[in-house]
Amino acid sequence: MADTEQTPPTAPANTETSTPTTQSQQAIPTTTTDDASTTPSSLPPLSPSEFRTYNRLAEQMQYFHNHFVGMWTTLYTACVNSRRPPNMSLKQFLDEGLRLIRYLEAHHSIEETHLYPILAKKMPQFKAGKSNKLLKQHELIHKGMDQLEEYILMCKSREADLELSVLKEKMDSWGEVLMKHLDDEVKELEAETMRKYWTLDEMKAIPI
Repeated sequence: MADTEQTPPTAPANTETSTPTTQSQQAIPTTTTDDASTTPSSLPPLSPSEFRTYNRLAEQMQYFHNHFVGMWTTLYTACVNSRRPPNMSLKQFLDEGLRLIRYLEAHHSIEETHLYPILAKKMPQFKAGKSNKLLKQHELIHKGMDQLEEYILMCKSREADLELSVLKEKMDSWGEVLMKHLDDEVKELEAETMRKYWTLDEMKAIPI
């Protein structure tokens, strides 16, 4: 995949908990009560501090997702309006598309390599397999990204002139699944879901 100069966004520092950042700290001890048989309504209310701990992954995931949506919106709005943003050259516009692709690729790679395997220890919705909705969404997103990247690279190399109507078609082919995936993933990480599977100490040890 094409690379650009900027680096992917990083999550803001969390001042409430001390979050491990090295992969060697992924051996997180887990409790044996992992059937999540209790429902949120049967659990006691969370204190503000407990909520922040349980909701930490959702908040940090939303931070990344908001960045992706912002980049997507810049590109898609140009397609709808049939004109590039006035402050962006053709090169800058095309590079923005490649950055979006690269950031999503890196984000999904980190999730599938590091985060999902940890969550899968207790949460079936993150286990690898054909029934994994989130991973299936990743596949569909990457199929669309490949087609978008191919077109953008053709435009950068002058093999094709940029047509915003064509760019819109390339984005429409995977835009719906992308937005649904971004929402679905955050919902799976929200406090009321996470508290059914993890203790507070375990939550503090999950890196992101």
